[in-house]
This record gives sequence, structure tokens and C-alpha cells, in this order.
Amino acid sequence: METNKETKFNKLIVVLSIAIPLVVALLFGVNLRRLGFDVQPLCVLPPIYASINGATAFLLVAAVVAIKNGNRKLHENLMKLAIACSVSFLAMYVAYHMTSDSTKFGGEGVIKYLYYFILITHILCSIIIIPLVLTTYVKAWAEKFDKHKKLAKITFPIWLYVAITGVVVYIMISPYYAH
Repeated sequence: METNKETKFNKLIVVLSIAIPLVVALLFGVNLRRLGFDVQPLCVLPPIYASINGATAFLLVAAVVAIKNGNRKLHENLMKLAIACSVSFLAMYVAYHMTSDSTKFGGEGVIKYLYYFILITHILCSIIIIPLVLTTYVKAWAEKFDKHKKLAKITFPIWLYVAITGVVVYIMISPYYAH
């Protein structure tokens, strides 16, 4: 049975799970320079937000190790930091794409198909992970640890996949960035 704490957040989780991908998609199509704004391309951001994705992957694994070792407080802090990293990534990703032209992947043959497979699955999983992370977090916050644990077994591998493939996508496309 849901607690009052959980019920209050379910509507917010639904709204955020729909709004975040829509806003990102809309902002992804907005290029401030093409609209006449005098902004410099934020070319320094891709390696930074790729590194944040790598840090997120590390934090997720460390959080699982912490909870398996019975350190609930460390687990909680690592998970909050992983969420903060994901939010930071998203803000930088949007800022980069609002100030820079999109980079086309230049690989050919099998590597091109591999890149697009990884990119598309990364994007789809990044949309799916939003309600999963939020719901998993709320279950822990509401002290429904049995439900939290059950949901975390689904959330963790998807979130880890998103974090790792974010780095892989960056590594694969980075040779094609304009310098």
C-alpha cells in the first residue's frame, strides 16, 4: 500500500517523466547562434559531460557495493550524488546542443551501424530511466525498502547502461567534432 509520501510524488514523477524528454527534445532543436544570439559554442562541454557519465557509472557500482556491505548511509549519499551527476550531465548536454551545431558521425560500415545501435538504445533507455530512478528513490525515501530493492534491480542495470553508453557514444563521435 502506498504511503501519503509516495502518493504526493507519483504525479510529479509522471509529469517529470514526460516533461524532461519533451523539453530536452525541444531544446535540442534550438540553436541560439542560428537564432541570432551572440553566444560562443560550448565546445568544452562534451568531454566534461562524458566524464560525468563515467563518474555516474562508478557511483552506481560503488552504491551497490555499499548497500551489499550494509552501509545504507553511504549508499544513500552515493545515489544522491549519482542523481546530481545525471542532472548536471543533462544541463550541460542541453547547453552544448543549444550553442553548437550537431556533429555527424563519420564512420562507415559496421562501425556506423554499431554507433547508431548504441546511440538509439542509449537515448531510449535514458527516457525509460527517468521514472525508474525517481520511483526507486521515492520508495527508499518512503522507507519501502522491499519495494525499493525490487525496483532497484531493474533500475540499476538500465541506468548503468545509460551511463556507460554515454561515454561510449562520446568516444565514438569525438573524432568528428569540429575544432
